[in-house]
Amino acid sequence: MMSMLDADSCYRAYAARDARFDGRFFTGVTSTGVYCRPVCTARLPKPENCRFFPSAAAAEAAGFRPCLVCRPECAPGESPAEAGQRLADAAAGLIAAGGLDEAGLGALCGRLGVSARHLRRVFRERFGVTPVAYAQTRRLLLAKALLADSGLSATDVAFASGFSSLRRFNALFQSRYGLSPSQLRRAGEARAISGEAATVELGYRPPYDWNGLMGFLGVRAVAGVEEAGEGAYRRTLRLWRNGTPHAGWLAVCPAAGKNALRVAVSTELLPVLPAVLARVSHLFDVRCDPWAVSGGLSGLADGHEGVRLPGTADGFETAVRAILGQQVTVVGARTLAGRFAAAFGDPVATPFAGLSRLFPDPGRVAALSVEAIAALGVIAGRARAILALAGAVRDGDLELSPTADLEKSLDTLRALPGVGEWTAQYIAMRALGWPDAFPHTDGGLKKALGETDPKRIARLAEAWRPWRAYAVMHLWRTLQGAST
Repeated sequence: MMSMLDADSCYRAYAARDARFDGRFFTGVTSTGVYCRPVCTARLPKPENCRFFPSAAAAEAAGFRPCLVCRPECAPGESPAEAGQRLADAAAGLIAAGGLDEAGLGALCGRLGVSARHLRRVFRERFGVTPVAYAQTRRLLLAKALLADSGLSATDVAFASGFSSLRRFNALFQSRYGLSPSQLRRAGEARAISGEAATVELGYRPPYDWNGLMGFLGVRAVAGVEEAGEGAYRRTLRLWRNGTPHAGWLAVCPAAGKNALRVAVSTELLPVLPAVLARVSHLFDVRCDPWAVSGGLSGLADGHEGVRLPGTADGFETAVRAILGQQVTVVGARTLAGRFAAAFGDPVATPFAGLSRLFPDPGRVAALSVEAIAALGVIAGRARAILALAGAVRDGDLELSPTADLEKSLDTLRALPGVGEWTAQYIAMRALGWPDAFPHTDGGLKKALGETDPKRIARLAEAWRPWRAYAVMHLWRTLQGAST
């Protein structure tokens, strides 16, 4: 964040329409009553008519409504690099995934292990508003995006956005934005879509190496579960809400002419849409500030500043694949993961010929035998490691998401049989989304650095903190991604 939102610095970035600051602050324009992104193409207001806010929620709390030109709901989120902001960011991540839609603030605090008073304090320091106000703004902005970009009915929009009451949604929308949902739709350019999917755009800060990310995901795609090619990434997904599973598919591609990704989601996943979008944001690393990262990599990123850290849509799936990939090639790991999904995953209907299975959930895997997994060509030690992993996730002892407690998750992973430091760090990179993870024993890193001693590699990497996971991606890039 720009230091304490210095007004002069913010105005210069706003006047320049500098995309590197998109999502890092919002400008409230007192003469119009709207708030904008730094990339807004509307007429530039005078400096004395501008107020600057750290989040969209803070701008709305001050009485501003979102601009219909730059659409603040499409702005990328904040970079999660600063450790002092981890608690507030974890709470924001849970809220973005619908954490306050299913339960109240008390449940959210219990999950984070803090008091409501403490969370409200650190959250307000970080975002300028309370968690409840933040959640309310996110629901409204998601609804606004769906009204503008999809053909969903107002009722479907309300419930997909996390509202439990259509009446409440209509009243809040009218009071906050000064027009009804139907009026906003008439003012916008809602696109008619098929009954199979809704579409939402997720903004990012350029540059963005879409082709490089697709290449990384493509060679690791689990057959039947995901595919990457022809300019799009597609996969199946199952999420749970209030004990009910919701299984469907999603597809992601670049939004034409915009610094954004277009996400299509099947109707079966609409009840858990906020959680789906949170996972897509993590998978495609849309919150990254590429210039902040490249500036901390001592020239390693020069010419390739758009390289991103691939996350995951399913942390358990990625962790299983990491174990299957121990001491085998990328192709070998992909083959084993495909067999695993085909043997134990449930079938699911999609419009894509290559997608037909859901990756098995932790409960299903934990009930398997070593022999059943070993029959796929997996050595017994790794089969036992997968069973231990599945049991820990099923029982709630291990959380594999960016909102998890990092140290607790790493300690739990390291305590599992068959999970060494390399596996733990790889899972931290992708499932936990930790930008400073570093698997220093990795064979690809040894080759890229021309160094055989892991201790010396770890010392070399100190210069890349807190972005060592991005350094890994750049080093693997020089080897055509020839590691896990």
